[in-house]
Amino acid sequence: MRIGTATLVFLLLASLMQCGMAQTTANNTGAASSVQVYSIPFASEGNTIEITVANTAALAVAGVKVNATNVPTWLKFAGLEQKVGMLKPGQEAPATFSFAVDKMAPVKQNQTLKFVISAPTGETWMKEITVTVASPEKFEVFQNYPNPFNPSTTISYQLTTNSKVNLKIFNMLGQEVASLVDADRLAGYHQEVWDATRCSSGVYVYQIIASDNQGTKQVARKRMLLLK
Repeated sequence: MRIGTATLVFLLLASLMQCGMAQTTANNTGAASSVQVYSIPFASEGNTIEITVANTAALAVAGVKVNATNVPTWLKFAGLEQKVGMLKPGQEAPATFSFAVDKMAPVKQNQTLKFVISAPTGETWMKEITVTVASPEKFEVFQNYPNPFNPSTTISYQLTTNSKVNLKIFNMLGQEVASLVDADRLAGYHQEVWDATRCSSGVYVYQIIASDNQGTKQVARKRMLLLK
């Protein structure tokens, strides 16, 4: 008993999958290739990939499994294996994988996921799907954590595009007490740690200025409390 062929289909279900339009990538010569790249929203949940397996053989088959492989740590799959029930001749059945995208995921970088379909006979087939995580929709600076803190705290922020980032700490007199970042940062989520061991208790302000390649500047300030 065997599956003659396995027909694999990657379905974008608008009601289930928070997935953007597929893009066609270009090769090194600039010509379009046949590889489609599916854009997934940044730090999103409820994403779904559905692999449809079709039995085109003359006999029924049971015990087909679909395994997701080559999955990066920033894609949080609910499960890496799905089992397909009895497949009658000519019948199709879906294997659905649900996943979330961690905020630490690199953006605008292609990642190829591999789905291996295996039959009880030992036969296997593979479907590759290339995805990329879209940039955050907005520039945002988050409240430091922990807060209050002693002696260190983490400052997090997200960038919509590659930017030159300047992150400084000021006391309530407006005096600069630390410069944490003055460097280029890629689009996406970032964390910086401030060690305030040498500073006294009090309220401090952290300021982030992000400048993109077009000259656009984004500025954000937040207060934090150091308690010793």
